[in-house]
This record gives sequence, C-alpha cells and structure tokens, in this order.
Amino acid sequence: TDRKKLHTAPVGQVFRLRPFHVLVATGGGYAGYRKYEDYKLEQLEKRGIEVPVKLASEWEVALYKSVPTRLLSRAWGRLNQVELPTWLRKPVYSLYIWTFGVNMKEAAVEDLHHYRNLSEFFRRKLKPQARPVCCLHSVISPSDGKILNFGQVKNCEVEQVKGVTYSLESFLGPRICTEELHFTQAPPGNSFQQQLVTKQGNELYHCVIYLAPGDYHCFHSPTDWRVSHRRHFPGSLMSVNPGVARWIKELFCHNERVVLTGDWKHGFFSLTAVGATNVGSIRIYFDQDLHTNSPCYSKGSYNDFSFISNNNKEGIPMRKGEHLGEFNLGSTIVLIFEAPKDFKFHLKAGQKIRFGEALGSL
Repeated sequence: TDRKKLHTAPVGQVFRLRPFHVLVATGGGYAGYRKYEDYKLEQLEKRGIEVPVKLASEWEVALYKSVPTRLLSRAWGRLNQVELPTWLRKPVYSLYIWTFGVNMKEAAVEDLHHYRNLSEFFRRKLKPQARPVCCLHSVISPSDGKILNFGQVKNCEVEQVKGVTYSLESFLGPRICTEELHFTQAPPGNSFQQQLVTKQGNELYHCVIYLAPGDYHCFHSPTDWRVSHRRHFPGSLMSVNPGVARWIKELFCHNERVVLTGDWKHGFFSLTAVGATNVGSIRIYFDQDLHTNSPCYSKGSYNDFSFISNNNKEGIPMRKGEHLGEFNLGSTIVLIFEAPKDFKFHLKAGQKIRFGEALGSL
C-alpha cells in the first residue's frame, strides 16, 4: 500500500507513429539497402564485370532525399568536435585507419594522441615531401581521390560517371557577369556551353575526382588562376559514392556545393566542391563569409559572392598547389575549364590519384 502509483498511458498513445518518424525510418532503411547494393556493384567491378546503368525513378530519389541528411551531417560535425580522452584516441583512430586504409606515415604528425577530436584527425596535414607538385604539366590534381570521369563537355552535358550525365547550366547556375570574370561578351543565342568558351578554337573540359573517407581531406589549387566569384548552392547531402552517382541522375545538381569560378591563361576555369552525407562542412580558406549546411539557407536557392571590388580588380590569385580548402570528410571535386583543342588528359577512368600529380597539359 505504500508503493508509489505508476502513471501509465494508453498503448495507442505510446506507440503513436508520426509521419516524420515513418518518413525517416523508411528513407533510412532504403538508404541502407542502397548502400548494400553499392557494395555488390563494387565487388562486380573489381572482378572486371561491367555493370549496366540503372537510374533511380523519381519516387526513389524523393524517398532518398526524405532522409534528414543535412540535420544528421550537422550532428555528425558536432560529434567530431567533441574532445576525446587521451586513452581513447588511439583505439578510435586506429579503427578508422584500419577501416579506410589511411596511411599515417604521410601525416605531418603521426602520433595519434596529438589529435584531440575526429575533426582534427580528418583535417590532418601531410609532410611537405609527401605530395610533390608536378611542374611539367599545366593542370594537376587538386586532391587525393579516384578519377570518376574526364574529357570534353558535349551538348551542355557533363558525365558524373560513365553513362550518367547532368546539365552544365544546372550545375554551375546562371552565367556570371562577363565584366566580373574578364570575359568577352558572347554572341546572343549561343548555348550555355558556348558562352563559357571565351577564345576561338578552345573547348570545354571536365574532370571529376571522388575523395573517399580515408583520403587526404584538403584540396589545393589545380593551376595558376584567379578566383573572381563564389556561388553557394544549399541542397541535399546525399552520398556521392560512385555507386550512388551511377544510380541518381544529376546527383551533383541535387547536392550542396560551392562553385569557384575565374579564369586562367586559356580562359574560363572553375572548381566545384560538392558536399555529401556527413560532409556538410566545406571550407574555403580565403572566404570567411562562406557557411555551408546552415539552416539559414533553403534548398533550391543559391547565393553569390564576388571577390572583385573597387580595391581589388583581379580577384584572388591562386598558385598551382596552393592550399585552397578542405572537407570535413570525403566528397567530390569537379573541374570545368576552357583549354585549346590540343589539351590532353593523362588519366584513366577509375584510377587512384594523389594531390600534385598531373591531370593534363598542352
């Protein structure tokens, strides 16, 4: 009789399912299923078996986008900044190193106890001699990663992986003022691709580099150029794993991304950092006003920032190999640039590449 009363609620009230919970559970389960399918595709590719392209339907893309990846990525970012006890650092980082094949012998600081949290470990610096910059070629790889695709841009479409394309204009957004980018005025009526080509006889080229979680997370300037403009697209943060890139058309146009545009000695040049799941943080070192994966910005919009001003007519000069920015975790870099017709890539699709190695030259 002296026991406290237990207050209970009706079973229906306790187990009430709300639409948001159903959406998250369904979308999360489907995302897990897709991860398993991606793993099977990777195994087939390793055995040399060509995998046919099978694009997602609209409802599948909508279901995947229903997963709150932006919220989860922000939570992951905060978790990464939690300081780990000294005794826990080595076991945690060792598991990550073993899982993703990280080469710590290249790190400027090899002692795992030095990194206070996962964020510091992800953004670890390399030894100066670990990535020599190629001086013989005009364009180098801006990061470590895997070459997904490269070549000429054709019919205003860019390949994200073999057989799957996306719109050049949707990816870069409306053309920027020619005065700002030091470009000549394109004839009216030309296609978006033709408007980007500023010199007669030139072509537009592209290269897509996928950074895995175990790769070096910083990216550098791929050539000598001037950055005149930054365009930030808030968007989804779906995985950019090659398996997903093969499955979702215009994946890079759906995801959050930061487009840096400017010019080099041959005309138009752009570098785009594409966000992904758990990679809400994209940092550009010289751009303190950039804040990615912020709840302040809504999907479907974009915001511009010009580095050209009355006091600075040239924009931000970047030297080949100079530090440019970093991801919080692995993601994707897309280069789209103008060059003469005799520009040649020194690459193979699917090959691993490291920052500083040659992409192509004249």
